[in-house]
Order: sequence, then structure tokens, then C-alpha cells
Amino acid sequence: MNTPLAALPGGWARFNPASQARARFRRWWQGRLPLSDLMTLSQRNVYILPTRPGWMLAATLLVLLLASINYQLNLGYLLTFLLAGCAVAGMHVGHATLSGLSMRLQPPAPTFCGQVQSLEVVLDNPRKTPRHGIGLAVLDSADWVWTDVPAQGQSVLHLAFCPSQRGLHRVPVLSAETRFPLGTFRVWTIWRPAAQVLVYPRPEAAAPPLPPGQARDQAPALAAGLTRGQEYDGVRAYRRGDPMRQVVWKKAATALATGSAVLVSRDSAPAPLHELWLDHASLSALPPEARWSRLCAWVLAADTLGLHFGLRLPQREIPLGTGPAHRQQCLEALALC
Repeated sequence: MNTPLAALPGGWARFNPASQARARFRRWWQGRLPLSDLMTLSQRNVYILPTRPGWMLAATLLVLLLASINYQLNLGYLLTFLLAGCAVAGMHVGHATLSGLSMRLQPPAPTFCGQVQSLEVVLDNPRKTPRHGIGLAVLDSADWVWTDVPAQGQSVLHLAFCPSQRGLHRVPVLSAETRFPLGTFRVWTIWRPAAQVLVYPRPEAAAPPLPPGQARDQAPALAAGLTRGQEYDGVRAYRRGDPMRQVVWKKAATALATGSAVLVSRDSAPAPLHELWLDHASLSALPPEARWSRLCAWVLAADTLGLHFGLRLPQREIPLGTGPAHRQQCLEALALC
């Protein structure tokens, strides 16, 4: 059975020379646009074209003009030129709605692959009159966000896009437009932000338990530290069963001199009993991207449990650690490797 071209991935666009030429022209045109997280709109980067209702209005005005000429209708001339004047005035108002507007992109936060990333864009209006009906969206997306910007004020818009691959990606091209006030003209601009967003691997949904940690004997090191007079993190109240060598006798003597019988013990931060290493080489049986997903899930699980863990990657090794900074370091390494 023959498969129609329209049913193939990409549809007719792959076999349509006009679509390919249009795509090449778009890439060339977008490549000439500057990269900037702050864009001020002016006559150089604002474009105007009639909308479908605008073309219908133009056709209607042409019919009215021909009828008025044919039948010598003075009221027909009046109606034709009145509607045409309103359309031209609407075009200038629509252009003024975007002209002079400043758009500023806030630094995007890292996200996980497959999750929706939110982009925060601030619109600044320096003029003394409000701007109405301004929309913003990712280029070629149908999810428009609309707002009005108050006079000499700001408006914040949140756009969403879903990154499909891990790594460091540039923020997608954005488009702003307005059809205010009549909807007969589309006034728009194209914006290429310079910001980049860090995308972590997608965590494995049903990851297996964490690998067993390697046992670590900490008793000799602790005893050596006690005999050498190692500095400890602090002291705590004496507990039944504490070894006598952990009692701070100087503080005990001071307490007895002041009439207090409170004993205190050294409170050191013990080293972890196990060394948990998350090794990329141990997952050689999995596909490449599945390895990163499992390591990402294990990093999140180990951080949630408060474990000391390290990460071994093909070209990098992150030593044992814990806490939010260590978790961030591991996720960044998984995203960029």
C-alpha cells in the first residue's frame, strides 16, 4: 500500500520547494537579528501587514469605490473614504502600540528535560499613555499570552516551552504582536534572546534502588583525632554511655568551681559510614540517554535521603559531598557531559 506524502513525517514541507525556500530565508533572516535579553522596539524592528479581515476590508472598499464611481454616489464616496481613513488611522495606532516598548527577559532557571520551562518577560512602557492588546509567544507557537501595559508602568508575562534534550540551550526565538485597535493590521516583531537555559536529564520514572555503598572504617581516624587534640565542631550535654575520653574535663572543672555539676562531651561531626559512588561505567548495559536519566534519579534520591555521595562520569569525577550545592554540581555535570 502506498503511503501518501502528506502522511509522512514533516508532511508536504519536505517535498515542497517553496516551503524549503521559505525555511532557508527564515533561518537567514533570523541569523541577522542581534542576540540580546533587552530589546527596545522601533521602526527598524517593527513590521506591519494586513490581516485577513484587513484584506476583506480592502476588497469591500474597492467594491464600494467602483460602485460609487459607476453610479456617482456622493454618500458612497463619503463612506468609502471614511472607512479607508479609519483603517489607515488604525494602522498608525497599532504601530505606535509597539514602537518604543522595551522587552526584558529575566534569567531562566534550570529545568529537567521534558518539563515545561517558564520564561519571565517584563514589558516596560515609558510613555504617558497605556498600550493595549500586546501578545507574546514562542515563534511558531499558538500559545499566545496577552496583556495591557499601563502608562509609565510594567507588565510581566510568563511564556512556556518544553525542552526536549538535556544540555545548555539558547532560549527560543520569541515574537510579539498587536492587532489593536481594529484588527485589520498585524504589527509584530521577532526577538532573539541571548540567554541560555540549562536542561538536566529527565529523571527515570521507576529507577531501581540506590547502589550499595562501600563500607568505611572511621574508628581509627576518630581515635587518632582524639589523641592528637583535634578541633571539634562543638560540645553537647553528657549522655550516658559516652566514653570518658570525650568528656571535656576543663569545662567540667569550671562548672564545679561555679557550683554547677553539668558535664559536657565533645560533639564532632562523624564521617559517613559508607561511601556511595554513582558510577556511569556501571550502567554500560543501558542505552546512553537512559544512563543519564538513571544517574539523575539516583542523585535526587541520594540528596532527598541526605546521603554523602559522589559521582563518577566518563571525563569528570565529583567527590563525596552532600547538601544543595553538591546536588546542583552533580546535576550540572549530568547536563553538560
